[in-house]
Amino acid sequence: MTAHLDRLRPVLRRAAEIVHLDADEAELIRDGNNVMYSLRGGIVARIGAPGSGEIALREVAVSRWLETAGLPATRAIADLPQDVRVDDRPITWWKLLPSHRPGAPSDLGTMLRRLHHLDPPQDLHLPEHDPFSGIRDRIQQASWLNGDDHTWLIEHEHHLNDAYSSLASPSDRGVIHGDAWQGNVALLGDGRTVLLDLEAVSYGYRDWDLVQIAVDFTDFHRLSRESYQGFIDSYGGHDMTISDNFRVFADIQELRWLAFALSKAADNPAAMRECRHRLACLQGDIPRPWTWAAL
Repeated sequence: MTAHLDRLRPVLRRAAEIVHLDADEAELIRDGNNVMYSLRGGIVARIGAPGSGEIALREVAVSRWLETAGLPATRAIADLPQDVRVDDRPITWWKLLPSHRPGAPSDLGTMLRRLHHLDPPQDLHLPEHDPFSGIRDRIQQASWLNGDDHTWLIEHEHHLNDAYSSLASPSDRGVIHGDAWQGNVALLGDGRTVLLDLEAVSYGYRDWDLVQIAVDFTDFHRLSRESYQGFIDSYGGHDMTISDNFRVFADIQELRWLAFALSKAADNPAAMRECRHRLACLQGDIPRPWTWAAL
């Protein structure tokens, strides 16, 4: 394991000392926006970005609320302090899942149907979902973009923001996951499913939770008609692709995926090439269905 991939082990050790845990044999699970380690005793340490303490504590509160509501989701450990900070990074403690794999589209549909039928918690303030969060910053920080592409992206974001602000469907709003795709539903060996990654749970348009898998079917052909129909049926029969809001939500989601690539491109030639490809797709130079490489 390189030092880069294990960059936050000193933070983990200091956090573990605070709560009297042994991190000597901790194993790195994931190095992303949140860095996760598994510790002995079936404990997962989740290390957030600097300044993200409020988000981390809300994720813990959402986990506890979902447990009370009877929806199976990743569980924060009740008897460990969840307000630990090291170098302004929040460290929260979670139960390690047993062996699992990503759920199928139908598993995701069933989980979202259950989540979307829950009433918003009275004692937990969920933020208003903002699908544009971080997009403009990532565009502005991509200094390698030429002037025309930079201008086009800013104008495209403005146009989509205006279109989103014009939506008027209050009956279609409620508790949403915020980043709903098959990888955020774990299928355990005994057939049970568990909802993962709760940091984007918020109040917003329920259709937002349906758009990722919808564009996988329509714009990328990553899903067969049978798999997508399984998602529709398990969710309750609502097909996002025939919604009046579909194209607005789809274009925002695809801009988000481009913005993520922009954030990786400055020191990554493969990400740079992928950015240019994704931008050409959004600008209409490459017809759908598209093929985008994972980053």
